[in-house]
Amino acid sequence: MAVVEMRKLTVIGLNSSRTPFIHELMHLGVVEINSQEGTVNDEEWMPDIFRTSNSADVSRLEADIARVSTALEAINRYDTRKKPLFQVREEIDRGEFVNHMNRTKTETEMNVDTAVMCYKQIADGQNEVNRLKGIIAGLKPWESMDIPLEMKETKYSTVIYGTVGVKTKYDSLLQTVLEKVPSAVVQQISVDTQQIYISIICLKEEREQVYETLREFAFNPVSFAEHRGTPREALKQYETQVEENRQRILAKEAILGELSVSRSNIEFLYDSLNMRRDRAKIVGDMLSTEMVFYFDGWVPKKAQAEVEALLQKYEFYYSINEPEPEDEVPVCLHNGGLSTPFEAVTNMYSLPSRHDIDPTALLAPFYFIFFGMMLSDAAYGIIMAVGCWIILKKYKLEGMTYRMIKMFFYCGISTFIWGALFGGWFGDFFTVTAKTLFDVDFVIKPIWFDPLAEPMKLLVFSLILGGIHLFVGMGIQAYMLIRDGHPLDALFDIGFWYIILIGLVLFGIGGSVSPVMVTVGKGMSIVGAVGIVLTGGRSKKSIFGKITGGLGSLYGITSYLSDVLSYSRLLALGLATGVVAKVINTLGSLAGGGIKGAIILLIAFVFGTIFNIAINALGAFVHSCRLQYVEFFGKFYTGGGRPFAPFERRTKYIKILKEEKNNG
Repeated sequence: MAVVEMRKLTVIGLNSSRTPFIHELMHLGVVEINSQEGTVNDEEWMPDIFRTSNSADVSRLEADIARVSTALEAINRYDTRKKPLFQVREEIDRGEFVNHMNRTKTETEMNVDTAVMCYKQIADGQNEVNRLKGIIAGLKPWESMDIPLEMKETKYSTVIYGTVGVKTKYDSLLQTVLEKVPSAVVQQISVDTQQIYISIICLKEEREQVYETLREFAFNPVSFAEHRGTPREALKQYETQVEENRQRILAKEAILGELSVSRSNIEFLYDSLNMRRDRAKIVGDMLSTEMVFYFDGWVPKKAQAEVEALLQKYEFYYSINEPEPEDEVPVCLHNGGLSTPFEAVTNMYSLPSRHDIDPTALLAPFYFIFFGMMLSDAAYGIIMAVGCWIILKKYKLEGMTYRMIKMFFYCGISTFIWGALFGGWFGDFFTVTAKTLFDVDFVIKPIWFDPLAEPMKLLVFSLILGGIHLFVGMGIQAYMLIRDGHPLDALFDIGFWYIILIGLVLFGIGGSVSPVMVTVGKGMSIVGAVGIVLTGGRSKKSIFGKITGGLGSLYGITSYLSDVLSYSRLLALGLATGVVAKVINTLGSLAGGGIKGAIILLIAFVFGTIFNIAINALGAFVHSCRLQYVEFFGKFYTGGGRPFAPFERRTKYIKILKEEKNNG
C-alpha cells in the first residue's frame, strides 16, 4: 500500500522552446502544473511579469469541441449498428495518429458540418411538425364547418367562433341568445370531453349584445386569423405540410445514418481538439515575459528522472524539492497485485490526506470477505466471476471501470467460496428440482455449516470478524501516532482500549476455555478502564476537566459495542440471499412435476435468480462499503486528499500509445 511520493517542481524556460516542450510534456503525462492565478495577483510579480492569455484560443477550441460533440451525438442517435456494452478507447501509435489526422481532417470537418446542419434541420423540422400538429388539433373540432375561416364578416353581419365548457347546458345558452338577439344564428359545431364548439352569425350592430349575453356562460372567443379556406381544406393543407416535413426529416436522418461510417474519424478529431484545448489552457496557466516562461507544479518521485531528462534536453532552469509542510500535495495511489481493484472503494469515499496512509491494501481482504459472506451463494459467485472475467477479456477497460469490474471478479470468487462453505447453490434449487421432478432426495451439504440452520453460529463469527476489523483500524491509528512522534498517545488512546476490550471478551467468554481466562480478563478490564480514566482527559487543564474527560472517554465503550453490532449485517444479508432463493424455488415447485411443472420451475428459477443476484449483490456492495467507511475508516482515516491531475492526453475515444524509450 502506498501513496505516491510527490516532489515540488519549478521551471523557467525560453518561450522559443515552449511549444515543442509542452507537446512532449503532455506526451510524458506525469507533471501536474499549478495555476498561477495567485501569483499573477501578487504585487511583487506585477507588472514586470504578466500572464499569457489564451482565452480567445481556448474559447475557439471549446466552440469547435462543442460542434464536433454535437455531430457525434447526431450520428450516434441515428447509427443503427450494434453498440458495444462498454466504451473503450482505440489504441493507436502517435505517428499513425498524426498521419491519420493530416490525411482525413478536411473531409472530417466537412462531415462534421454536414452532421451539425442535418441535426439542426431535423430539430427545426420536428419543431415545425409539432407546431403544425398543434394547429391541426385546434382545427379538428371545427372540421365539419363549411364557412371559410378567413371570413370574419360581411357588409351587414359578423361571424363569432368560440367555446364553452362541456358542462354548460347548450339548450339554455341557445335560448338565452335567441331571446336577447332573435336574429342570431347559433350552431353547435362539435363537442369533446372538455368543450362545446360554437359558431354564431349576427348583425354587426348586435355583436356586442351577443358577447354580453355569452359572458354569463364563460364563453371563450376563438380567432382563425392565420388560416384560409374551410377547416377541412386548411386541415388537408397542414397535414400535407406535416408529411413534407417528415419526409425532409427522414432524408436528413438517412444522411446521418450514412455518416456513421465516418464516426471514428470524427472521434479522432474530437480528441485532437481536446488535446489542443488542454495545451492552450496550460499556456494560460503559465507566467511569461517576452523571452521566458515560468510554471510550478508536482511530479511523482518515481518519474523525476524522466522529467529531468526532458528539462535538460531543452536546457531549462528547474528545481525539484520536497514539499513544504504547508503545501497541499496532490494524492496518487499506487497498489500492486490484488489490492489495486479495491482502490475503487477508497476513491469512492475520499483520497487520503497528506498525513493519512493509503488504506486500500488493508481494506481489500476485509471487503473481499464481507462481500462474499453477504451474497454467499456458490452458483451466484461463479456467474459473477465468469461474467466479469469475460468482460475483462473482451474489453480493454481503463480507470475506475476496470477497477470496479476487477473488484467484482474477486468478489465473485469470494461469493463462490462462502457459498460452498455454507452450502448455497442457487439456494436449494437442485434439492427442490430433484424432489419435484424426479421424487429423489438430493442435498448438497455445506463444507462448513448451513447459516439457515445455525444462524447464531454465523452471528458469532460475524461479530468476531467485526472485532478483528476494528482492531486493525485501531492498530493503524496507533501506528500513525507512533510514526508522527506520539508513542504515549498511541498507548493511552489505543493501547488501553486494546486492553479493556480484550479483557471484556475474556471475562465474558473465557470461562468456556479456562477459569483462569475470566480472572485475567477481569484484571485486564480494570487496568484498561483505569488507564482510560486517568489519561482520557490529559489535554484538560483543571483536575475536574481531567476527571470528566477521562470518564467521557471511558463512556466511548458504548460506541465500540455499537460498532461491533454493526457487523451483524453480515448475518442478515447472508441469510437474505438464501431465504429469497428458497422462496423463489418453493414458488416454482408449486405446479408439481411433469412438463408443465418443469417449465414453471425453470421460469421462476431464471427470473428469480436474476432478481436475487441483482438485489443482493447491490446490498452486499453497499453494506461492505459501509463497514469500511463508517466502522473501519472511523478509527483512523481523515481523507480529503486532492487527486493528482497530471498534464496528459485526456482523450475519450483514442489512446495514443507511448513509444518505447529506445525509440525516442
